[in-house]
Amino acid sequence: MAKPDHVYTCQACGAIWPKWAGKCDACGEWNTLVEEAARPVVPGALAAPTGKKGKGLAFVELAGDADPPARLATGISELDRVCGGGLVPASAILIGGDPGVGKSTLLLQAAAAMARRGASVAYVTGEEAEAQVQERARRLKAADAQVSLAAETDLRRILEGLKTLKPDVVVVDSIQTLWADGVEAAPGTVAQVRACAHELVRFAKKSGAVLILVGHVTKDGQIAGPRVVEHLVDAVIYFEGERGLPFRILRAVKNRFGATDEIGVFEMVDQGLVETPNPSALFLGGSGERPSGAAVFAGVEGSRPVLVEIQALAAPSAYGTPRRAVVGWDSARLAMILAVLETRCGLSFSGRDVYLSVAGGLRITEPAADLAVAAALISALADKALPAQCVVFGEVALSGEVRPAGRSDLRLKEAAKLGFAQALAPPQKKNGGTGGVKVRSVAHISDLAAALGVEH
Repeated sequence: MAKPDHVYTCQACGAIWPKWAGKCDACGEWNTLVEEAARPVVPGALAAPTGKKGKGLAFVELAGDADPPARLATGISELDRVCGGGLVPASAILIGGDPGVGKSTLLLQAAAAMARRGASVAYVTGEEAEAQVQERARRLKAADAQVSLAAETDLRRILEGLKTLKPDVVVVDSIQTLWADGVEAAPGTVAQVRACAHELVRFAKKSGAVLILVGHVTKDGQIAGPRVVEHLVDAVIYFEGERGLPFRILRAVKNRFGATDEIGVFEMVDQGLVETPNPSALFLGGSGERPSGAAVFAGVEGSRPVLVEIQALAAPSAYGTPRRAVVGWDSARLAMILAVLETRCGLSFSGRDVYLSVAGGLRITEPAADLAVAAALISALADKALPAQCVVFGEVALSGEVRPAGRSDLRLKEAAKLGFAQALAPPQKKNGGTGGVKVRSVAHISDLAAALGVEH
């Protein structure tokens, strides 16, 4: 029986099926199968001898004397921080984010800054016309930078132009718009994205240029296309931001040349993105007294301390099942904190709707925020404000015990720098510095309720 010359590939997970179906059984997504040309592989063809004698594979020892990779500064310190100190030549970076969050703006500003420093930068756009990019450059005051701009989606023409130009940095916006004439599929499909990304990364590795790819994201916030693209590149960075808020967070989820827990903070203004070297002041807002249900959490993102306000509201429920709504934190962890407060402190939230929000659009994943969330919930339930100029941090166990948080000295020094005088935190080590902040030890969740003057 002859093999089919076409297969159906899932655009969500990349699974291949011999016939079309409404649902992909591999990932469970609906209406994601697209017809593509099949390329049969002959078993053993890659390993078969070709008759040509070549050099064997050379192995080296782990204890080599290779110098660390050189770094190319982008001129934007927040971007350099997330990348691990700058861009590494012959590397590939994939940047994803929601539509309109500012990916193109950030990369155009970075391209202009690098060009002013003497680097050769090529900016290839497949989504906009050249005039549109030039208009944005004038608005960002970047039109004077010597950036080579081209609007093209044909991969073959792009590679030919890059080989002639030989740039130091290449920006491609976006990978989903490119198409290779050797692949029988529409632009944006799994086959096209995989083939175009492979060829561009191969060019970067051979030429020594830094490749920056822009990727679209799905409704779940993941970069669209096959996961193999994320494996091909050296770094995967997400640009996050809430609609209606000017704050933008640059966060790395994969980085072969640096840490993955660093963040970069920007503010979107009329003239583009502005760096925020002190994000704590941005997220905290006003320095006056905070109402009940508000607690300031002293967190750490990578090597940077960040103070952010956590807001809670406990309102009487009008329905039989109380509602739990969370913005910027894990809903499952909120349910755990509520259970600990009810079991270990005797506080009842069963007849109340609970709303929790992290101010400023920041998303917190650190377990040390447990105690700050508990403090905000107790304050909201009792309608009592926390002590003035007070920060809270610590991890809460199911037993009600408050466990120590890492980098306590860094958190307290940042709090002291912003004018906070006291802290509710786990017992501190004697050799740890507090920066002048008076620490009230909270060893158990019941101690927190007592510190806030709530009977249980």
